[in-house]
Amino acid sequence: MAGAVVAAALTVASMYAPAAAAPVEKSRPEGKSLVVLGDSFTANYPKFFSGTKECLHAPTSWPNQLSERMGLAGTPNFVDASCSGSTIASGDGWWLVHEVAEAAKQQAFGTKTDVIAIQTGMNDVWSRDNTQSMISSLQSCVFNFVDGCGLEAADQGRFTDYRNVTGEIYAGAIREVITYMRYYAPNARIMLVGYPELFPAGQEHVCVNTLGAGQVVQPRGRAVTEYLDRLNIAQRDAAQLLGLEFVDLRPVTAGHGLCSADPWLNGFFDPAADVAGIPFHPSAKGDEVAAEAVYERVSR
Repeated sequence: MAGAVVAAALTVASMYAPAAAAPVEKSRPEGKSLVVLGDSFTANYPKFFSGTKECLHAPTSWPNQLSERMGLAGTPNFVDASCSGSTIASGDGWWLVHEVAEAAKQQAFGTKTDVIAIQTGMNDVWSRDNTQSMISSLQSCVFNFVDGCGLEAADQGRFTDYRNVTGEIYAGAIREVITYMRYYAPNARIMLVGYPELFPAGQEHVCVNTLGAGQVVQPRGRAVTEYLDRLNIAQRDAAQLLGLEFVDLRPVTAGHGLCSADPWLNGFFDPAADVAGIPFHPSAKGDEVAAEAVYERVSR
């Protein structure tokens, strides 16, 4: 995975290669103040897979709300290249490096770039021997009420291999892209943004509100919570290894997960959150809280 990212990053880097006769400083754009990269938790638009360039963003997404707080909404100084279904570096859709390339086309990276916020990793495959992702595991594991979705599901190939989700692997997967952005946006603060609390850490069961009538409960769902717990730790550790900032959304969203009485994530047509919102994804309120958390870090 890291090798593929290196090759792709070199391709992206060639986009900014200065002409032989031109001074390097004159060949670089000034950049945009705020640049955001990420997946459907970022874009929050109802398009689960990103095999095309149609990467749309909900008006209430946390990047849009963040741009409003920073006074950048509707200006050229805000670039959101996030794409629903994207990954760090796995699958057939958009990878992080593709989003960087798209942002580069919009001259996003430069000396005046202040903040680059990245939220990614949820959709990735973490093993060569187990090609399941979180999304592809829904039918085979999460909603498999016969076999359940316990820790053994990773060994059985029914759930993404949470055991490989570490800070070292995460950092290795994004290192070349981070190096690229640091070179072309040397003054930017680069932040890894975590995911909100879907379920409390270590919880055995997982559930989702449905139609406001009750919950669909998977009593053996520890593989799901283990994966989410490890992903949060991996992001934190990767940020430390690479010298990035980490915005942890779990503390500010605690108690408002999918099983809670006051969810900030959408169920299936659940009036307790956004009835028409993407299931398992943040409601407008959840995005508001995320935007405020990132803004609080930016303001430090």
